[in-house]
Amino acid sequence: MTEIKTVGVLGCGLMGSGIAQVCAAAGYRTRVREVSDALIARGRGIIEGSLAKLVERGKVSAEDREATLGHLTFTTDIAELGGADIVIEAVTEHLDLKNALWSELDALCPPASIFASNTSSLTIAAMAAATSRADRFVGLHFFNPVPIMKLVEVVRTVTTSPVTFDRAMAFAQSLGKEPIAAKDNSGFIVNRLLIPYLLDAVRALEHGVGSVEDIEKGMVLGTGYPMGPFTLLDFVGLDTTCRIAEIMFEEYRETRYAPPPLLKRMVLAGMFGKKSGRGFYDYSRKPPVVADLGL
Repeated sequence: MTEIKTVGVLGCGLMGSGIAQVCAAAGYRTRVREVSDALIARGRGIIEGSLAKLVERGKVSAEDREATLGHLTFTTDIAELGGADIVIEAVTEHLDLKNALWSELDALCPPASIFASNTSSLTIAAMAAATSRADRFVGLHFFNPVPIMKLVEVVRTVTTSPVTFDRAMAFAQSLGKEPIAAKDNSGFIVNRLLIPYLLDAVRALEHGVGSVEDIEKGMVLGTGYPMGPFTLLDFVGLDTTCRIAEIMFEEYRETRYAPPPLLKRMVLAGMFGKKSGRGFYDYSRKPPVVADLGL
């Protein structure tokens, strides 16, 4: 059994950059692939900014920061991931795109290489089927922000071998994470419970059950949640949540997974949350204020 020494990360957006950072911080040689130099520069900037904050807070030493950066290499050539012992994919939630990449990597990587997807809603089996290594394919679902959040869902399909699953669990632990085992159902454990809650909050707002402020306060003070549902929606991204909901509704055909009209209208209007500057809150104001949604 090949020891994991080199990690390939496919995608260097918000999730991919975080995954690359924690792999490099754990001492793995980490190769990150993006489609353009501009996206590489943005991803590298995210990692450097994250490490700077950790140093500032005394969580990471300056020496460890430099060691982490030294373990990272970036490329636009997917062939440079060919020697990785494990490849973790973190591209957008579109099955055709993911499978085209997996099919290409399947021909490039040694038979012993493990493939892992960071998908939050697609089934792992739907990707494993695009390769010749369904027994060496798992889900490794990290949570945002990856350097801070401890949880990783390790997803085993009907074809994942016990050896591959055990290696994936051990790998997640080596990153300082707390892995949990999840079955290969759309949404796994966390999103299967979280997405209906977030969608119900939007429906409650649509139906006049309460205001943004009162629904938020009710969930924070009434249930002990660290943030209200609309703050969390803005943080995750309304477009991301809507896409996950659509995938889960397609899988289960249950109305609780269907994105509400208000959420779809906001996404069509480019109101994606914090990343676009406007969602349920208006981030052009300091501090942010509840956005006028015309309700």
